[in-house]
Amino acid sequence: MVILVNENDETIGYMSKLEAHQQGLLHRAFSVLIFNSKGQLLLQQRATGKYHTPGKWTNTCCSHPYQDETPEEAAHRRLREEMGIDTALQFLFKFQYKAPFDNELTEHEIDHVFIGFTDDVPLINKEEVNDFKYMYLNDIREDIVRNPDGYTPWFKIIIEGYHEYIERHLV
Repeated sequence: MVILVNENDETIGYMSKLEAHQQGLLHRAFSVLIFNSKGQLLLQQRATGKYHTPGKWTNTCCSHPYQDETPEEAAHRRLREEMGIDTALQFLFKFQYKAPFDNELTEHEIDHVFIGFTDDVPLINKEEVNDFKYMYLNDIREDIVRNPDGYTPWFKIIIEGYHEYIERHLV
Protein backbone atom coordinates (compact mmCIF):
# COMPACT_ATOMS: atom_id res chain seq x y z
CA MET A 1 0.00 0.00 0.00
CA VAL A 2 1.07 3.58 -0.66
CA ILE A 3 -0.10 6.74 1.06
CA LEU A 4 -2.14 8.92 -1.29
CA VAL A 5 -1.58 12.63 -0.70
CA ASN A 6 -2.82 15.98 -1.93
CA GLU A 7 -0.60 18.77 -3.31
CA ASN A 8 0.21 19.82 0.29
CA ASP A 9 1.50 16.31 1.14
CA GLU A 10 -1.49 15.66 3.41
CA THR A 11 -2.73 12.06 3.60
CA ILE A 12 -6.02 11.57 1.74
CA GLY A 13 -6.14 7.75 1.51
CA TYR A 14 -4.34 4.50 0.79
CA MET A 15 -4.11 2.28 -2.28
CA SER A 16 -2.09 -0.66 -3.54
CA LYS A 17 1.20 0.43 -5.04
CA LEU A 18 0.46 -1.10 -8.43
CA GLU A 19 -3.01 0.47 -8.64
CA ALA A 20 -1.65 3.92 -7.68
CA HIS A 21 0.99 3.60 -10.41
CA GLN A 22 -1.60 2.40 -12.94
CA GLN A 23 -3.81 5.41 -12.21
CA GLY A 24 -0.92 7.87 -11.79
CA LEU A 25 -2.22 9.08 -8.43
CA LEU A 26 -0.12 11.36 -6.24
CA HIS A 27 1.47 9.47 -3.35
CA ARG A 28 4.27 9.83 -0.80
CA ALA A 29 7.75 8.49 -1.46
CA PHE A 30 11.30 8.99 -0.25
CA SER A 31 14.82 8.93 -1.67
CA VAL A 32 18.05 8.43 0.27
CA LEU A 33 21.46 9.79 -0.74
CA ILE A 34 24.39 8.14 1.08
CA PHE A 35 27.83 9.66 0.66
CA ASN A 36 31.18 8.19 1.69
CA SER A 37 34.04 10.14 3.29
CA LYS A 38 35.45 10.95 -0.18
CA GLY A 39 32.24 12.81 -1.05
CA GLN A 40 31.07 10.12 -3.48
CA LEU A 41 27.41 9.18 -3.74
CA LEU A 42 26.48 5.52 -3.40
CA LEU A 43 24.31 4.59 -6.40
CA GLN A 44 22.27 1.46 -6.85
CA GLN A 45 21.30 -0.25 -10.07
CA ARG A 46 17.69 -1.36 -9.72
CA ALA A 47 17.09 -5.10 -9.97
CA THR A 48 16.11 -6.36 -13.41
CA GLY A 49 12.90 -7.83 -11.95
CA LYS A 50 11.46 -4.42 -10.93
CA TYR A 51 8.14 -3.64 -12.62
CA HIS A 52 9.33 -0.17 -13.64
CA THR A 53 12.77 1.24 -14.40
CA PRO A 54 14.52 -2.16 -14.10
CA GLY A 55 18.29 -2.04 -14.46
CA LYS A 56 18.45 1.76 -14.24
CA TRP A 57 20.85 3.57 -11.93
CA THR A 58 19.38 5.64 -9.12
CA ASN A 59 20.06 7.07 -5.68
CA THR A 60 21.17 4.83 -2.83
CA CYS A 61 17.67 3.80 -1.84
CA CYS A 62 14.08 4.79 -2.61
CA SER A 63 10.61 3.51 -1.87
CA HIS A 64 7.30 4.36 -0.17
CA PRO A 65 6.49 4.63 3.54
CA TYR A 66 4.00 2.27 5.11
CA GLN A 67 0.75 3.71 6.50
CA ASP A 68 2.14 3.91 10.04
CA GLU A 69 5.62 5.21 9.13
CA THR A 70 7.13 8.63 8.70
CA PRO A 71 9.25 9.06 5.57
CA GLU A 72 12.39 9.03 7.75
CA GLU A 73 11.42 5.78 9.49
CA ALA A 74 10.72 4.22 6.09
CA ALA A 75 14.03 5.50 4.73
CA HIS A 76 15.94 3.75 7.53
CA ARG A 77 13.95 0.53 7.04
CA ARG A 78 14.49 0.37 3.26
CA LEU A 79 18.14 1.39 3.50
CA ARG A 80 18.71 -1.64 5.72
CA GLU A 81 16.54 -3.92 3.53
CA GLU A 82 18.00 -2.87 0.17
CA MET A 83 21.61 -1.95 0.96
CA GLY A 84 22.34 -3.52 4.37
CA ILE A 85 23.29 -0.09 5.76
CA ASP A 86 22.01 1.91 8.71
CA THR A 87 23.28 5.41 9.41
CA ALA A 88 21.97 8.74 10.63
CA LEU A 89 19.80 10.52 8.05
CA GLN A 90 18.95 14.19 7.66
CA PHE A 91 15.95 15.51 5.74
CA LEU A 92 17.03 17.76 2.85
CA PHE A 93 13.94 18.71 0.84
CA LYS A 94 10.90 17.34 -0.90
CA PHE A 95 9.65 17.78 -4.45
CA GLN A 96 6.77 16.66 -6.63
CA TYR A 97 7.13 15.00 -10.01
CA LYS A 98 5.19 12.90 -12.49
CA ALA A 99 6.88 10.41 -14.81
CA PRO A 100 5.00 8.08 -17.20
CA PHE A 101 6.70 4.81 -18.19
CA ASP A 102 6.52 2.70 -21.36
CA ASN A 103 4.56 -0.03 -19.52
CA GLU A 104 1.59 2.35 -18.93
CA LEU A 105 2.54 2.93 -15.28
CA THR A 106 3.12 6.42 -13.89
CA GLU A 107 5.12 7.57 -10.90
CA HIS A 108 3.42 10.64 -9.42
CA GLU A 109 5.07 11.37 -6.12
CA ILE A 110 5.97 13.82 -3.46
CA ASP A 111 9.49 12.59 -2.82
CA HIS A 112 11.11 13.27 0.58
CA VAL A 113 14.90 13.35 0.13
CA PHE A 114 17.30 12.39 2.92
CA ILE A 115 21.10 12.48 3.14
CA GLY A 116 23.45 10.32 5.19
CA PHE A 117 27.15 9.56 5.46
CA THR A 118 28.99 6.28 5.97
CA ASP A 119 31.90 4.25 4.66
CA ASP A 120 30.10 0.99 5.48
CA VAL A 121 30.27 -1.47 2.59
CA PRO A 122 26.80 -2.25 1.18
CA LEU A 123 25.40 -5.74 1.50
CA ILE A 124 22.85 -5.58 -1.31
CA ASN A 125 19.55 -7.41 -1.46
CA LYS A 126 19.66 -9.02 -4.93
CA GLU A 127 15.84 -8.99 -5.18
CA GLU A 128 15.94 -5.19 -5.02
CA VAL A 129 19.40 -4.20 -6.25
CA ASN A 130 21.43 -5.53 -9.16
CA ASP A 131 24.68 -3.65 -8.44
CA PHE A 132 26.14 -0.56 -6.77
CA LYS A 133 28.90 1.96 -7.37
CA TYR A 134 30.23 5.24 -6.00
CA MET A 135 30.43 8.41 -8.09
CA TYR A 136 31.10 12.10 -7.57
CA LEU A 137 28.11 14.38 -8.24
CA ASN A 138 29.82 16.12 -11.18
CA ASP A 139 30.59 12.77 -12.80
CA ILE A 140 26.97 11.70 -12.33
CA ARG A 141 25.75 14.92 -13.94
CA GLU A 142 28.05 14.38 -16.92
CA ASP A 143 26.98 10.76 -17.29
CA ILE A 144 23.29 11.70 -17.17
CA VAL A 145 23.91 14.04 -20.12
CA ARG A 146 25.67 11.24 -22.05
CA ASN A 147 23.33 8.44 -20.97
CA PRO A 148 19.96 9.89 -19.81
CA ASP A 149 18.10 6.61 -20.34
CA GLY A 150 20.40 4.86 -17.88
CA TYR A 151 18.94 6.69 -14.86
CA THR A 152 15.57 6.85 -13.11
CA PRO A 153 13.46 10.00 -13.67
CA TRP A 154 13.36 11.03 -10.01
CA PHE A 155 17.11 10.66 -9.64
CA LYS A 156 17.71 12.88 -12.68
CA ILE A 157 15.46 15.53 -11.11
CA ILE A 158 17.38 15.32 -7.83
CA ILE A 159 20.78 15.59 -9.51
CA GLU A 160 19.87 18.17 -12.16
CA GLY A 161 17.70 20.37 -9.96
CA TYR A 162 19.28 20.15 -6.53
CA HIS A 163 22.99 19.32 -6.97
CA GLU A 164 24.19 22.69 -5.62
CA TYR A 165 21.96 22.36 -2.56
CA ILE A 166 23.21 18.81 -1.96
CA GLU A 167 26.86 19.87 -2.39
CA ARG A 168 26.42 22.46 0.39
CA HIS A 169 25.51 19.59 2.74
CA LEU A 170 28.67 17.64 1.95
CA VAL A 171 30.96 19.96 3.90
